[in-house]
Amino acid sequence: MKIVPKEYAACPIRNVIDRFGNKWSMLILYILDKGGTLRFSEIQREMVDISQKMLSTTLKRLEEDRLITRTVYPEVPPRVEYALTEVGKSLMPHILGLTAWAVEHFDDVAGSNS
Repeated sequence: MKIVPKEYAACPIRNVIDRFGNKWSMLILYILDKGGTLRFSEIQREMVDISQKMLSTTLKRLEEDRLITRTVYPEVPPRVEYALTEVGKSLMPHILGLTAWAVEHFDDVAGSNS
């Protein structure tokens, strides 16, 4: 558990970075935005090098944050689908803006690490 100084505990930017600063969350949201309602295996096919456990954990966290919905259908075999919520959809213009910035400045940022 992280200890957060009291003055930062209610900081919206810090809370957002804590939620989306991981390796996979924004990519999953991007995939759902482009693909619409998708099953677990469809999301996993679009991602490189993510384990089933990490994908499952990240999807659960995004659902807890009310950015995606998880719909389970009473079928055999079970069918589970994921989709963006309205809150998740409202985040997408910002993620797409960040994506455009990253593409435009990739060489500048990546070049600074060498």
